[in-house]
Amino acid sequence: MTTADLPVIVIGAGPTGLAAAAHLVERGIEPLVVEAGPTAATAVRGWSHVRLFSTWSELTDPAAEKLLAAAGWAKPAADAYPTGGQWAERYLQPLADTLGDQVRYGATVTGVSRLGRDRIVDADRERQPFTVRLALADGTEERVLGRAVIDASGTWSTPSPIGADGLPALGEHAASARVSYRIPDLRDPAVRARYAGRRTAVIGSGASAFTALAGLAGLAKDEPGTHATWILRRGISGSTFGGGSADQLPARGALGLAAKAAVDDGYADAVTGFRTETLRPTADGRLILAGEDGRRLDPVDEVIVLTGLRPDLSFLSELRLALDERLQAPVELAPLIDPNQHSCGTVYPHGHRELSHPEPGVYLVGMKSYGRAPTFLALTGYEQVRSVAAALAGDTEAADRVELTLPETGVCGGAGLFDDPAAGQSGPDGCCAPAAPALVQIGTGISLPLAVAEDASSGGCCGS
Repeated sequence: MTTADLPVIVIGAGPTGLAAAAHLVERGIEPLVVEAGPTAATAVRGWSHVRLFSTWSELTDPAAEKLLAAAGWAKPAADAYPTGGQWAERYLQPLADTLGDQVRYGATVTGVSRLGRDRIVDADRERQPFTVRLALADGTEERVLGRAVIDASGTWSTPSPIGADGLPALGEHAASARVSYRIPDLRDPAVRARYAGRRTAVIGSGASAFTALAGLAGLAKDEPGTHATWILRRGISGSTFGGGSADQLPARGALGLAAKAAVDDGYADAVTGFRTETLRPTADGRLILAGEDGRRLDPVDEVIVLTGLRPDLSFLSELRLALDERLQAPVELAPLIDPNQHSCGTVYPHGHRELSHPEPGVYLVGMKSYGRAPTFLALTGYEQVRSVAAALAGDTEAADRVELTLPETGVCGGAGLFDDPAAGQSGPDGCCAPAAPALVQIGTGISLPLAVAEDASSGGCCGS
């Protein structure tokens, strides 16, 4: 068997990874998708209760639809808004099932390299196949070979820590039983009991933090004694709560208004300019947060950390990658997605050239390609893998062609748990939404304008 006869190894059976497999199949290239979880879309299932801002029409990939249609799949109503669980069960898992043995579950990638070549060796390097080391669910290890590697493993598994320096705060690991890095699903009785009647510190300044504050404010109306301490590393300014009702993304504006209402109504206290240095337990098991400036906050029972996500690059250490020193995204892509300049609605669609590395045949796609940039569209991921598959097939003209137009008026937001009239909720890593606003309930009893809008996601509302 020559290298050209080997499959393309796709890491991650989420929306972008499965779309990559579909495009490879369409090009006559065999994929092998390796997924750490026991089913497809493990990350998406982690927020299965969450409703996306996107309709089904924005959440399916064209090549994937062709595969599914041939297997008798019935496409959901284009204008309906699925939850993460519905996305997984009605599209992603059926797509993985259609791919059959080309998807392997319970296979965690622990390393990627060139066969017989570490990252130092030049000799005959590009002629060697890639070797991917797997840790299997039964405790054994395996090595698989591939002609190329597409890493669509996302960032969901690696949330950022409390420390403002990017490191865990002192005591953060020891306090792990009382620290969460996800927006709580307060409809779950066990989760609700964890926060009801207690004081919770919410750390973060994005839409995920807004969502947590809105949810805790709603809980406080039913459960006396529930209170939040909102910790911001910066001060409060006119832009802290977003654009409010004037925000181009009404959903994001609604989140900011919900957070502001939580503070204004006394359900949360805002602590500004606070950079957490330590978490220390009290005698009764609560936690005291101390800042770098010496301030100590009143004890809390729980801490919710919503300070972003980051890529896990540890298993790629033997590959020659060119990553931006700030975002940890491919160097050609980084200027296009710099969150200081762009939202996902203003990112120019891009493909194999912007995703390439000094190691030919390696591509980071989906949310992982964005590194630490906070927003991502599933449609962007689908366009990425269409281009990459064309490049691997040698169709340079198709690989270089842009086949996606994003709405320039769209703006991107962060995570949101919105209760809509159908009891749905919005998902992590928000997206673009030009549609007109509608009235929905956020948390419990907070009525705000929310766009029933366009977005798409991967491993979150826009994650991979």
